[in-house]
Amino acid sequence: MYKVLIVEDDPMVAMINEQYVSMNKDFSIEGSFRNGQEALSFLEKNGADLVILDVYMPYMSGIEVLKKIRELKIKTEVIMVTAANDTETLEETMHLGVIDYLVKPFALERFQVALEKYSAKVAALKNQSVLDQSLIDDIITNSSKIKSKDYPKGIQEKTLLKVQRYFDSHTGWVTGESLANDLSLSLVTIRHYVNYLVKNNEISESINYETGGRPSFLYKKS
Repeated sequence: MYKVLIVEDDPMVAMINEQYVSMNKDFSIEGSFRNGQEALSFLEKNGADLVILDVYMPYMSGIEVLKKIRELKIKTEVIMVTAANDTETLEETMHLGVIDYLVKPFALERFQVALEKYSAKVAALKNQSVLDQSLIDDIITNSSKIKSKDYPKGIQEKTLLKVQRYFDSHTGWVTGESLANDLSLSLVTIRHYVNYLVKNNEISESINYETGGRPSFLYKKS
């Protein structure tokens, strides 16, 4: 599991970032800091695989933190998060080797893409001792794990991700009806997606015969 550091002075944004990270089973929150000085002190002693770093912070800007990380040769990747969308800030952070650059406000899906970019780079470097041009291109563009997957007809990746995250955050059995209601999807749509997930052993299926009427299908995370 990859250890992530959140460096963000806005408590609300920090909380959202932590929630987004927690939704990906391959990542865990190692720490959360409101300024760059505290984050650097932690990194020097403990390290982290990935830093989600805000640009505008008191005492020490995110760019200054990033420069210090490089200067101290701390082995960690950085995803920059900022409200700034000017080319100067983007160019400076890119020159300092950030793996991605997120402009506030960003959607959950875009945040997850940034995490997948990191995962793809790590996996590519870990599994290969010799790199050919194609693999190098994949590492540089961070595209190997974020290309569209081939799903059966009627399965949309965005909706599938929504259903998967629901089961990731819920324990115990749920009915298709409650799932449809919570996700604001039709029962027909929900059945299509849960059948796909059951087939792929991502969720388990059971039947409740004690409803006093028609038996009800139940689902939970496998």
